[in-house]
Amino acid sequence: MEKRLNNIALILIDIVLINLAYLLALFIRFEGIIDSQFMSYFPVYLNNAIYITLIKLGTFYYFKMYKTMWVYASVAELYGIATAVLVSNTGVLSFLFIRQANLPRSIHILTTLIDMALVGGLRFSFRAFGKNPVQNLIKKDGMKKVMIIGAGDAGAMVIREYRNHIQLNSEPVVIIDDDIKKQGQVINGVPVVGGRQSILSAVENYQIDEIVIAIPSASKREIREIIDICKETKAKLKILPGYYELIDGKISIKEIRDVDICDLLGREEIKVDLEEISSYVTGKVVMVTGGGGSIGSEICRQIADFNPKELIVFDIYENSAYDIQNELKRNHADLNLKVLIGSIRDKKRIDEIFKKEKPQVVFHAAAHKHVPLMEDSPKEAIKNNVFGTLNLVQAADRYGVEKFVLISTDKAVNPTNIMGASKRICEMIIQSIDRNSKTDFVAVRFGNVLGSNGSVIPLFKKQIEDGGPVTVTHEDVIRYFMTIPEAVQLVIQAGAMAKGGEIFILDMGEPVKIMDLAKDLIRLSGFEPGVDIEIEVTGLRPGEKLYEELLLDEEGITSTKHDKILIGKPTFTDYKLLLKSLNELDRIMKEEDEEDLINYVKHMVPTYKDNDEVNNMVKNEYA
Repeated sequence: MEKRLNNIALILIDIVLINLAYLLALFIRFEGIIDSQFMSYFPVYLNNAIYITLIKLGTFYYFKMYKTMWVYASVAELYGIATAVLVSNTGVLSFLFIRQANLPRSIHILTTLIDMALVGGLRFSFRAFGKNPVQNLIKKDGMKKVMIIGAGDAGAMVIREYRNHIQLNSEPVVIIDDDIKKQGQVINGVPVVGGRQSILSAVENYQIDEIVIAIPSASKREIREIIDICKETKAKLKILPGYYELIDGKISIKEIRDVDICDLLGREEIKVDLEEISSYVTGKVVMVTGGGGSIGSEICRQIADFNPKELIVFDIYENSAYDIQNELKRNHADLNLKVLIGSIRDKKRIDEIFKKEKPQVVFHAAAHKHVPLMEDSPKEAIKNNVFGTLNLVQAADRYGVEKFVLISTDKAVNPTNIMGASKRICEMIIQSIDRNSKTDFVAVRFGNVLGSNGSVIPLFKKQIEDGGPVTVTHEDVIRYFMTIPEAVQLVIQAGAMAKGGEIFILDMGEPVKIMDLAKDLIRLSGFEPGVDIEIEVTGLRPGEKLYEELLLDEEGITSTKHDKILIGKPTFTDYKLLLKSLNELDRIMKEEDEEDLINYVKHMVPTYKDNDEVNNMVKNEYA
C-alpha cells in the first residue's frame, strides 16, 4: 500500500514538473516578457500538453523511474535519469514535428535541461534526505524520538533507514559523537550536539525515547562504556552489530537489534588457531555427548564447520537431539551426521556405539548441572556425572579414541554442592586414566555461560516478561560469565593443545555481580528497577556459593600460547586407587542412604566444604 502511494505521488509530481519545465523554458526563451511572440507559441504547448505529458510519463515508466529505490540512488541512476529525459524529449520533438506543431529549438533544449534538474533533483533529494514523496503526508503524531550515537557512515545510514521506514513511527532528532570536528555539524538534517558526556543531558533535553548505538568499528570495551552511560537513562537501547556481523557491509533497519547482556560484558572477539583445530577435527569421526544441550549443540555447530568425517550427536533427550539434527541438516547439507539416542549411564549402549562408530575425538558435555536439583537428588548426580563419565572414559581407552575432552565447571573447585563434587571426581578420573592410556584425556573448566538452559539470564528475562519480581538469591553473589559460542571456541582450541592429563581453565574475564546483572537486564528491557520491576532477594539455595573459583590452591597455573586458556597441573594420578574408591562409592549409592553417600564423596574430594563455611570465609575476605 505504501509503495503504491509513493508511485502515485511521484507520478503526480512528475506531471507538475513536466509542464512546469515547458512554462519555465518559454519564460526563459522570451526573457519573461509575455508579448505577441510568446502568445503565438504558448497555445502550441497548451494544445499538446496532454500528449507531451503522456509521452514523457510513458518513457519514464519504460526506464523504470517508478520502480527504482531512490534512497539508494547512485551514478548509475543518474545516467538513467539523463537517458530517460533525453529519450522523452526526443519523442516529444518527433511527435510535435509530425503534428506540425512547431516550437523554437531552444525551447526543447531548455526543457531537456530543466527536466533533468527538476525530475532528477526530486529523485536525488530522496537519497539526500532519506524521505519519500508521501512520508510527510502520512507522518503520525507522537513519533518516538531517537538518539543516534555515532556520526560516521553507519550513523548516517541508520538515520536514512529510520526515515525510509515510517511504519516504525520513529524520528532521529539528535546525534552524539566524541569527534570534536563533527560536533556542531548537521548530518541528514540531524544535529551533532556533543560527545558521550552529553548523552544524559541530551536525552533529557530532547526527550529521547530510544538510543541507537551505530559505531560498528568500536571495540567491545568502548561499546560497554557507552552502554554504561546509556543505561542510566530510561530510553530503550538498541545497537548496530559490528562490521564482522554485517553481510557485505550493508546496513538496514533489520540489523539494528536490542542491546543485550553480552554487550555489557565488553569482551573482545575470541581468536582461535583454525589450522591447529583443523588438524585434529577435520576428516575425523567426532562424537559429542549431550549434543542437544546448550554447550553440546554449540560444539556440534562449530565442529560441523571443520568438515569432520562423521559427526555423532549422542543425547538422552530426543527432542533436543531432533532440533540440532534439523538445524545441522539445514545449514550443512554435506555433513555426514548421525544422531543417536541413549544414556551415558548405559555401559552396554556406550560400548556398542564405540565399537561400531569408532569415534576418534569425543567431547563429553552430557551431565546433570543444576545445583539445587542435584542437592535434592545426590544419587542421581553421582550416577550420571561420575559413573556416566567413567563408562565413556573406559570405552574411549578401550577403543583407541585419540582425544577425549571433558566439559567441567568452576563449581568443581572447592565444591560446596554434590554437583560440583561430582564434576571434581570426573576431573580426577580424567587425570588418573591419562597416565595409563594412549588416549589424550583432558578437562576444560569454565564458569557460567550466558543463555544456557536453566541459567540465570533466561530466568530473569522470563520474570521480566511476566512483570516481575526478578529473584536474586543474595545481594553479594558474584559469577563469571562467558557466551556459549566463545566458551565452545576455547573448548575446541584447548582440545587442539591437549597433550593429556591437563585441566584447561578458560579466562572468564571480570566477575559480574548478579544483582547488577538483574538491574541491567531490567533497564535494557525498558523498565526501571524497583519502580516498574521489583527485585526480590530470596536467600542462598542449598549448596550455593557467593563466589565461584576457577583454580584449586595446589593446582598452580601455567600459561599457554592462547591468552584466554590456562593450564592447571594434575593433582590426582592414581587410577587404581580411584577405581577402588569408585567401587565403594557405587556400593554406597546402591545400598546406603544419601547422607552416607555425601560423607563418602567428601572423603574422596577433601576440598568439598559446607557452603555456609565457605561463604563465611568469602564474606570475611571481602569485608
